[in-house]
Amino acid sequence: MSHRKFEAPRHGSKGFLPKKRAKRFRGKVKCFPKDDAGKPVHLTCFMGYKAGMTHIVRDVDRPGSKVNKKEVVEGVTILETPPMVVVGVVGYIETPRGLRALKTVWAEHIGEECKRRFYKNWSQSKKKAFTKSCTKWADDLGKKEIDKDLNQIKKYCSVVRVIAHTQMKILRRRQRKAHVMEIQLNGGSVADKVNFAREHFEKEVPVTSVFSMDECIDIIGVTKGHGFKGVTSRWHTKKLPRKTHKGLRKVACIGAWHPSRIQYTVPRAGQKGFHHRTEINKKIYRIGEGYKMKDGKLIKNNAVTEYDLAEKSINPMGGFPHYGEVKQDFLMIKGACIGHKKRVLTLRKSLVTLSKKRFTEKVSLKFIDTSSKFGHGRFQTPQDKAAFMGPLKKDKKE
Repeated sequence: MSHRKFEAPRHGSKGFLPKKRAKRFRGKVKCFPKDDAGKPVHLTCFMGYKAGMTHIVRDVDRPGSKVNKKEVVEGVTILETPPMVVVGVVGYIETPRGLRALKTVWAEHIGEECKRRFYKNWSQSKKKAFTKSCTKWADDLGKKEIDKDLNQIKKYCSVVRVIAHTQMKILRRRQRKAHVMEIQLNGGSVADKVNFAREHFEKEVPVTSVFSMDECIDIIGVTKGHGFKGVTSRWHTKKLPRKTHKGLRKVACIGAWHPSRIQYTVPRAGQKGFHHRTEINKKIYRIGEGYKMKDGKLIKNNAVTEYDLAEKSINPMGGFPHYGEVKQDFLMIKGACIGHKKRVLTLRKSLVTLSKKRFTEKVSLKFIDTSSKFGHGRFQTPQDKAAFMGPLKKDKKE
């Protein structure tokens, strides 16, 4: 019988097994916040796209802490969140085996980007999706059927969710297929929820109607993929001594002679990253609005603070690397978040009421960094650069 020389806690959590590639690309909400009929009807989720990171300077308001009333620099992530469009409503009834969808009612007009989601190859398809169901809205018989379905949802259902999709055409990305999800409605009675959904058919829902400043949210998505990795990278096991035969980035003993199988608890090489994960308690530092026209002029000053009055947008000089410019509404959240650039993330309201000072603290930003993220950025705006560099040869008029 041999014994191990040193005892040590295991490497890596078993709670996330099996570590394999996610089946779905869009983060799935496995649990919605608890419903409270006393509140007005509201959406509980939203979808956004990860643009990149920058940093901010702010004063801390945390009595008793060493950094209270001091300036701190913190990393923040920018998520672009263009308004979502509501195209349907689903009612669920409770059964002994969980929820069951009772009725689904679709809006009359459904955008092309949403219809693309129902096809593998849009260009070669006949594009017949929803051509028959939208005719219900045209005649009285169909309208009666729609009202009947909505009344059935009001009468029997306990959970009401709206079907909403993102707007790819205003994002100006290569992808044209929208991401579609069911978003649960919380607050008010079931009839209120159905009326809310019916009123919002084919309408845009901005992120400001779902989240607010200083709120803590949860982010659900798929992590950045790293491919097939060995045990040192995947499970963070210790490297063996330098002189080890046949390599040192291995597990020395993968189990006893008997049972004569390898146990599932032993670290092995395999897929790392591209896993479905939920991160909780991400604090919103700012909800910024996108570029807008005012008096015939394009207003871009969504990164202005009380202390830094320079007219600048949230985009760093040269845009976010591997993303481009954020022109729509955006969320700024504290710290890093899962996923690669351009990754679609599901943003959900927190499941619990947070009461710690750290989570309820009011945040006022002093400065948002917009220097170039491609190299060592020295200048905040092109005007700063021009003032420092003076007239350049490339700008010389012939």
